[in-house]
Amino acid sequence: MILKNYDDGTRDRAYGHCLVAGISKYPGKVIRKDSAKKQAKKSRVKAFVKLVNYNHMMPTRYNLDVDLKDVVTSKTLVLRDKKVAACKEIKSRFEERFKTGKNR
Repeated sequence: MILKNYDDGTRDRAYGHCLVAGISKYPGKVIRKDSAKKQAKKSRVKAFVKLVNYNHMMPTRYNLDVDLKDVVTSKTLVLRDKKVAACKEIKSRFEERFKTGKNR
């Protein structure tokens, strides 16, 4: 999910890039005979946040209506603890989205 575009680049990265948040480990398949503990474990999501060069991206027509722009900025990636906190917030929002049954 693209959060912010930098078409002209920045001082650190002179090329066009964008701030991206996504899922690095998606939820597993839940079956009826799984216990509640196992269902909770299979419903977990692992998220990431990073800056990606435009040359390494492929456009698609898929979209997702989860608002993450208030959580992550380019300044968030500078400090480790801010990045970890942002990843946790993104993870919780993606898991909430998954558990409500939308975009399965």
